[in-house]
Amino acid sequence: MNPAPGFKKYPQHRVETRRAPAQVRVTYRGEVIADTRDAVELHESFGAGRKTVAPVVYYIPRRDVKMDRLERTSHSTHCPFKGDASYFSFKGGPENAVWSYEQPYDEMAAIKEHVAFYPDKVDSIEVS
Repeated sequence: MNPAPGFKKYPQHRVETRRAPAQVRVTYRGEVIADTRDAVELHESFGAGRKTVAPVVYYIPRRDVKMDRLERTSHSTHCPFKGDASYFSFKGGPENAVWSYEQPYDEMAAIKEHVAFYPDKVDSIEVS
């Protein structure tokens, strides 16, 4: 078991995942880099009123991403709710534009083997 320490420390913080009810497509330099109907939406909120902490993030299965357009970087971050994130850059493009929780905490198992894109480092993230 690998439970997230953040939920115990911050009981009012919610991080929830669910299957995205739409197709998600990511383009970069005019090329479709990711296209899936199997994305996972991640929602973060805080408090009884469920105040939104961050915009919805779409995690896309690696099988639906052109991973050959990306290269792993040495950058990493830690989230007490999700775990340790590793990062990827576009080859010849923005650094650390994509992240992934390769061994997420148990509560976030739904995002394992998925990646997410920073909206300001791609042309678009379309949800339709």
